[in-house]
Amino acid sequence: MPTISMFRGIRITMYWADHMPPHFHATYGGDEVIVSIKDLEVLEGNIPSKQLKMLLGWAAIRQDQLMDNWELATKKQELFAIEPLR
Repeated sequence: MPTISMFRGIRITMYWADHMPPHFHATYGGDEVIVSIKDLEVLEGNIPSKQLKMLLGWAAIRQDQLMDNWELATKKQELFAIEPLR
């Protein structure tokens, strides 16, 4: 599972050929969430509120890039790194 971004202890990853809907995985410490790219809603899991707010803010800014990576992942092509939250 390639890491596509990392910031403030949050690691963002995507699986190749993963199930629908388009989504990404984010881990913080021992916690993980799966977030819908289209709706920017948590599909599964839980991370602390502060980190979740940062993550969703970052995802809103990078939504098009996340979708582009999703399309690459469905074709099992190499994913690109996405600028972290500064």
